[in-house]
Amino acid sequence: MTSFLKQLSVYVSLLAIGGGAGFLGSRYLEAQKNANSPQTLPVVLRTPARAPLPASKSALIARGNPNFVAEVAQKVGPAVVRIDSARKVASQIPQALDNPLFRQFFGEDTPIPEERFERGTGSGFITSSDGEMLTNAHVVAGADVVDVTLKDGRTFKGKVLGIDPLTDVAVVKIDAKDLPTVQLGKSESLVPGQWAIAIGNPLGLDNTVTVGIISATDRSSSQVGIPDKRVRFIQTDAAINPGNSGGPLLNDQGEVIGINTAIRANAQGLGFSIPIETAKRIATDLATKGRAEHPFLGIKMVQLTPARQEEINQQAKGNFKITQDKGVLILGVLNDSPAQKAGLREGDIIQKIDGAAIETTEEVQDRVEASGVGSELNLEINRNGKIQRIEVRPEAFPLKQLE
Repeated sequence: MTSFLKQLSVYVSLLAIGGGAGFLGSRYLEAQKNANSPQTLPVVLRTPARAPLPASKSALIARGNPNFVAEVAQKVGPAVVRIDSARKVASQIPQALDNPLFRQFFGEDTPIPEERFERGTGSGFITSSDGEMLTNAHVVAGADVVDVTLKDGRTFKGKVLGIDPLTDVAVVKIDAKDLPTVQLGKSESLVPGQWAIAIGNPLGLDNTVTVGIISATDRSSSQVGIPDKRVRFIQTDAAINPGNSGGPLLNDQGEVIGINTAIRANAQGLGFSIPIETAKRIATDLATKGRAEHPFLGIKMVQLTPARQEEINQQAKGNFKITQDKGVLILGVLNDSPAQKAGLREGDIIQKIDGAAIETTEEVQDRVEASGVGSELNLEINRNGKIQRIEVRPEAFPLKQLE
């Protein structure tokens, strides 16, 4: 019996030692796990408070802050404005009412339609604390009255410093000081999939915030459906509706990367913005000179494809014959234009500009826009199967061409 009790005592001692070892081992492993896991550090009571991040790496970073959209809206919202414009429109008098015979029967006191006002609402954003702001040209073009309403409810009369129909950019100024402003970012390095936030006044609903992503970049004006513009657009799926025009498109840092300008009437979830670099360049010209100059050749052109080559040759009826299916065909040359002065003709095919191969009309437009008014462009053309080189000096785009 004594032997049995001694043996039992030994077993109990071993179990106690094993349990203690297991307990200590588990504490050791847990400590090692905690040491290797940064997520457990905040539970250490004596851990000193972390110093605030620099402003450029603040809590607006989307990856580490689930509320970054709300913080962007709070930061930028006060600098986004509503722009109400009104323009007088002369009512057309029906020919029957202006007929002397009509007046003979109904009298000279017959009421004649009077002038009326067309009203519109758009958005804008403040770029300087003394009241300068950006918006779309179509928001204020031709306006006799421009009212600017801030988020805090204050309303000011706005003065249009300049508009540029070719890029749809306008600069408006109000008489105020110490206003909240936006921070301008960069759009040149944008890639599809990045966050995009829009703030504006769609359908008159002030300071509406929508969020999405950058869907694409470098969309040509013809792809967007407004071929008369000279802009490479940012495409986004952040909801943009009538009234958003002129408002900012923002990145996840709350920086303006574009001006919301266009929606496709035949599609949902497609919006387009003017890159902020384009807007800044145009705005500088508008604010200092009241206008922006765009280089202009004065040609009508079309991109050649095999199918288009065949179609054009059939329609030309012997006036000229296209012998290639690549390049940009000149369909017409405007009178007294730089192209006409340089000797370009209908039927010429542009193959190179300043040594760079050309295949699309967008490439021609981009080269001309980048050249500057009065600079020299060297064109290589194919004229009736023969290669020729022609020097052209673009002139300032005549705005009457848009009328």
